[in-house]
Amino acid sequence: MTTPVLEQVDPATLRKVIVAAAIGNFVEWFDFAVYGFLATTIAQQFFPSGDASAALLKTFAVFAVAFAFRPLGGVFFGMLGDRIGRKRTLAFTILLMAGATTIIGLLPTYAAIGVTAPVLLTLIRCAQGFSAGGEYAGACAYLMEHAPRTQRAWYGSFVPVSTFSAFAAAAIIAYALEASLSAEAMGSWGWRLPFLIAAPLGLVGLYLRWKLDETPAFQAVKQEHAVAHSPLKETLRNHGAAICCLGAFVSLTALSFYMFTTYFATYLQVAGGLSRATALLVSLIALLFAAAICPVAGAFSDKVGRRKTVLSTCVLLIVVVYPSFLMASSGSFVASIVGVMLLAIGAVLCGVVTAALLSETFPTRTRYTASAITYNMAYTIFGGTAPLMATWLIGATGSNLAPAFYLIVIALLALAGGLALPETSKVSLHEVEGSLTARGRLQTVV
Repeated sequence: MTTPVLEQVDPATLRKVIVAAAIGNFVEWFDFAVYGFLATTIAQQFFPSGDASAALLKTFAVFAVAFAFRPLGGVFFGMLGDRIGRKRTLAFTILLMAGATTIIGLLPTYAAIGVTAPVLLTLIRCAQGFSAGGEYAGACAYLMEHAPRTQRAWYGSFVPVSTFSAFAAAAIIAYALEASLSAEAMGSWGWRLPFLIAAPLGLVGLYLRWKLDETPAFQAVKQEHAVAHSPLKETLRNHGAAICCLGAFVSLTALSFYMFTTYFATYLQVAGGLSRATALLVSLIALLFAAAICPVAGAFSDKVGRRKTVLSTCVLLIVVVYPSFLMASSGSFVASIVGVMLLAIGAVLCGVVTAALLSETFPTRTRYTASAITYNMAYTIFGGTAPLMATWLIGATGSNLAPAFYLIVIALLALAGGLALPETSKVSLHEVEGSLTARGRLQTVV
């Protein structure tokens, strides 16, 4: 029997933990946001062709290819995090991501070195995907293993806050560049500036993470000499059903997140006819709104429980996604803001409850590995392909509303998977840990 671990962490330490988890996550997602917001400019610099739509598809294809490396990164960093600890692993992920992002800002374009330019861009994006594979699940575990059991979703909501804030910051910078620079200046050097910002941000995040202690839960596992020697093997043997069920729900989190944060800036231009600067402004307003309501969503989930949050989220997205896309394609500035905000509410609820479920579904011994595999597989299949699928669906069907029906189908899949999970909102992460095993029953580890 394990020695009970006190879950109470003093408020000052909790604030430091929130900041350390949030800033690293901010750096990780800032690059992905910048790439999405500047997709049309990047297409011109690395994939020049007479067909603007084909160049955009190639740009989003590179976006999707990078996600193929996220599961590999999730396995690698997950196993590392379950063996050497969350703190040191998260320091490594932020260092790798910040370095790769900075290199993108220094890359020569197609005009300078020809086909080598898109090849280098793809390789560096793959390195970023590998790094990102270990970031989000690890940041959630690090924060959740410090948080009080009755407020885990509220504390965990600050990880999605940092994610949406990263996209908002990227939108502000992209909007400022679009508004202040000529097309020639933007294509020549302006697009590089957001990527170069990653270097100082990464160093700050590395410093903050290195100064903090390891989580109480992992320290307890080490003291009891219970660290998993083969976390991947243990994860696949004991938690297959949980990975499938939670992965089904996270698929909706991934799709709604990338539809809202990355693709919509392009959708507003292509389907709504808005200018690039106006589309970025609409996205910025919606992103700030999303960041602001994350703690509200966390408090809601802590109050009603995870299963009711899952149900509410799926139903909400099914109801609002069609009018959301309809208003976003109207060409009206105000209607576009309302449409994007509707989708934002569902994406926020998805993200906040996912942050909690990633840690609550799996035991401490294999939490990092299992949650990273679950999260990254879903994001690779449904998140990384979201812009590409949306662009393809519109072209194949001739309807600007085709992506909305795609999201509805995934929401139904997510509802089935999410409701197959047990209620975990008040379960202790330290003393009594539960996981849905490969046979589909609840296994309690004391």
